[in-house]
Amino acid sequence: MPLPKEKRIYTYADYLSWPEDDRVEIIDGVSYLQAAPSRIHQEVLSELHRQIANFLVDKSCKVYPAPFHVVLNLDEESEDELDRRNVFEPDITIVCDRAKLDDCGCKGSPDMVIEIISPSTARKDKVEKFNKYEQAGVKEYWIVEPHEKIVSVFILENNKRYGRPGMYTEEDVVKVSIFDELVIDLSKVFSFD
Repeated sequence: MPLPKEKRIYTYADYLSWPEDDRVEIIDGVSYLQAAPSRIHQEVLSELHRQIANFLVDKSCKVYPAPFHVVLNLDEESEDELDRRNVFEPDITIVCDRAKLDDCGCKGSPDMVIEIISPSTARKDKVEKFNKYEQAGVKEYWIVEPHEKIVSVFILENNKRYGRPGMYTEEDVVKVSIFDELVIDLSKVFSFD
């Protein structure tokens, strides 16, 4: 839900001025306050992060759980990063180009993003963020639906568009396309009660 602030276009400069405790995203200049995540959301996030982080030990890529912000540089936006109008807080972000990292987060397209959806975030994650991640060139995008125990995996193809998603359930293991040997065991991800 958009924040009830005065009507105007918000930028990364605005985002940096807001209280650190506020979990806010900006999509096309509109600010959205994020609700506190549920226990199940956090269990799913923790297990995904654990599997990925264990794989990345002693590798150059880094994985970050939320809160960790990503400032996307989309074609229609200003060259000045403070004027950018798309600032996201993905649940999990993987960055292999360390030049994109600073003390605040990631500037530019991460290599992979995972969003764990809830009823209140489904539209943003499945439509708005999907389109922005695709446009920004995020190589792999996962949408995790904890209550349905389904993961949709989108991989950026040569035409710079996401192809047909791979669909997986708690009975599956999923190969992460950006790495040769990383496989995620969904039975552990969805083992919450």
